[in-house]
Amino acid sequence: MMKTAILTDSTAYIPQDIREKLHIYMIPLSVVFGNETYREEVDIYADEFYEQVKQHDKLPTTSQPPLGLFVETFEKLAKDYDAVISIHLSSGISGTYQGAVTTANMVEGIKVYPYDSEISCMMQGFYAIEAANMALEGKSPEEIIARLDEMKKTVRAYFMVDDLSHLQRGGRLSGAQAFIGSLLQVKPILHFVDKVIVPFEKIRTRKKAIKRIEELFAEDARTGVPMKAVIIHANRPEEAEAWKNELSQAYPHVEFMISYFGPVIGTHLGEGSLGLGWYKL
Repeated sequence: MMKTAILTDSTAYIPQDIREKLHIYMIPLSVVFGNETYREEVDIYADEFYEQVKQHDKLPTTSQPPLGLFVETFEKLAKDYDAVISIHLSSGISGTYQGAVTTANMVEGIKVYPYDSEISCMMQGFYAIEAANMALEGKSPEEIIARLDEMKKTVRAYFMVDDLSHLQRGGRLSGAQAFIGSLLQVKPILHFVDKVIVPFEKIRTRKKAIKRIEELFAEDARTGVPMKAVIIHANRPEEAEAWKNELSQAYPHVEFMISYFGPVIGTHLGEGSLGLGWYKL
């Protein structure tokens, strides 16, 4: 039987206990404050990151894992595994997936299957968790990837940012001109389309933006099919918890969890961002 490893990057923000339990390996992206580089989920975590941002005049920059780290990671995995499925954040916002593609044939003794989640954060994490459970059941890489492709058909996620300037400055928002001139007056709802972040709707207030995301969620949740959902926040744990309680009561057939926008994604979205993502089981 082929032994398959599951690798993802730090922007999946999968809790360490889940990673350890399911044997999910992780390769970190980094944030750079001035001359200091921190690997997220290794040297710096979300709460420390948002504190650091307040202490600096300039926003940090972000960087993808160096190619050498991919090679080193694949070589280590080759000692125990025959294959690795390498699941990464959307290739439309980062070169990390391309890093896996570039190095896939540089290592002998292991077959590398790079997978573009076309999204990020815990929605990317859901792919890794699903893949890891299947790998532990002894499923082949092809079977696992077929399931991930199936999942992709029902994956949806919407998020609201308090301030678009981070995304604009980092060049991560496509179609930003739609909002120019009204940056301060709107709480835009964004989503991924064709691997990039694009505006979905302009909403005037935070409360209305959250209500609108709930409406979009309800379109799928009302059908009664079993679903997994995640509320993702940028340093707003109490707000996320309150929203989860409210949604859990309204939709008992949906399994909810809370996650966060960590340092790399938080750099581009800014503190106060809030999102909801889900997929059908």
